[in-house]
Amino acid sequence: MKKRLYQFIFCNLMGWTIKGSITPELKKCVMIVVPHTSWHDFYLGVFTRGITQLEMNFVAKKELFRFPFGYFFKWMGGAPLNRQKNENKVEAIAKVFESKEVFRLAIAPEGTRKKVSEWKTGFYYIAVKANIPIIPVAFDYGKKTVFIHDPYFPTNDIEKDIRILEKYYTGVVGKVQEYSYIPKSNA
Repeated sequence: MKKRLYQFIFCNLMGWTIKGSITPELKKCVMIVVPHTSWHDFYLGVFTRGITQLEMNFVAKKELFRFPFGYFFKWMGGAPLNRQKNENKVEAIAKVFESKEVFRLAIAPEGTRKKVSEWKTGFYYIAVKANIPIIPVAFDYGKKTVFIHDPYFPTNDIEKDIRILEKYYTGVVGKVQEYSYIPKSNA
C-alpha cells in the first residue's frame, strides 16, 4: 500500500521515474548519489527507497540519535557513528558494515550541496575496507529520473576507478543546475 502511494506521488504527481535497481540479494554496498545540489535530494531518496522497498542507510554523528529525533533517524535508515578520537571515519563506517546484516550506505561524494570540482574519496576507501561494491546513483533533474546503475567493484586503483565512476554522471543535471558535478573528463 505504501509503495503504491510513493509511486503515485513520485511518478504521477511529480513526474519522476526510476531506471535500474539494486538486487535485494546485494545486502551491503556504498551508493554514491550525484549530483547533490539541494535539500530536495533527501525526499527523492526517501521516495526511491519507498518504491524500491529496499533498506537504504546513512550515517551521522551519534549525537543526532538522541531523544527526541533518534527514533526518527533510525527509522529513516540512519546509523549513529561513534567515532573515537583515534579512529578515522573510514574505519568507523567499515565497523558499522561489519555489525549489520544489511547496510546500503547512501553518500554524496561531493560532500556539500555547493559546486565542487572533485569528489571526496572517503566513499571509495569505505568500499575497499568493507570489501563491498559501489552503486552509482544519479538524481537527474533534467530528465526527472533516478538512475541506479550496476555495482562497481573497486580495483584499488583509485584514479582509474574514479574516472570510470564519474562517467555515470556525464550530462546529469542537479536541482541547482549551476552546482551540478561535471566529471573531469568532460570539464
